[in-house]
Amino acid sequence: MICRLSSSSEFNSILHVVNDAARAYRGAIPEDRWKEPYMSAEELRVEIESGVEFYGWVEDNVLVAVMGIQIVNDVTLIRHSYVLTNRQRRGIGEKLLRHLLSLARTVEVLVGTWEAAHWAISFYKKHGFRLVTREEKGRLLRKYWNIPERQIETSVVLELKNTNCFTFKRASVY
Repeated sequence: MICRLSSSSEFNSILHVVNDAARAYRGAIPEDRWKEPYMSAEELRVEIESGVEFYGWVEDNVLVAVMGIQIVNDVTLIRHSYVLTNRQRRGIGEKLLRHLLSLARTVEVLVGTWEAAHWAISFYKKHGFRLVTREEKGRLLRKYWNIPERQIETSVVLELKNTNCFTFKRASVY
C-alpha cells in the first residue's frame, strides 16, 4: 500500500476511479447536473491543466483511490476525492486526506461537495472541517472554483484552519 503523486501514465486509472466512485453520488447530485460518465477525459485534463495535483492510493499495483490538491491564490483546495466502490470504508480516504493536509501550505483549506452528499460532509467534519455559512459558501465557490451557478446553489463548502502551516510575520527592528 502506498500513497503517492499520480503520474500522467495513470490518467485512465484516475478517470476510472473517479467514475466508479461517483456512482455513490447518483441521487445526491441534482438530476440536471448528473451525467454519464460523471467526469469525461476532457474534464479531467482541464482539472489537471488548472493545477489540480492528484495523489493516489495504490494496492497490489492497482490505483484504488485518488484525491486532488490545488493551491488557488491564498487557499488550498481539496478536490475530487474518490475511492473505488469495492475499497470504500477501509480508511483509505482518511489516509489520503491526512497526506494532502500535510502538504497544504496555506492557513485555509477548503473542500466543496454536493449539499445532499451527507456521507461526504460527515467525512470532512470528522476530520476537523466545518461548514461555512450559505453566504460565505457562495462567495468562496465563485472566488476559488470554476463551476456553474446551479452547482453553487446545490453545493456546500467546508473549511479547515491548517495548523500545519506556519506564517511568519516580519519582526520589527528598532
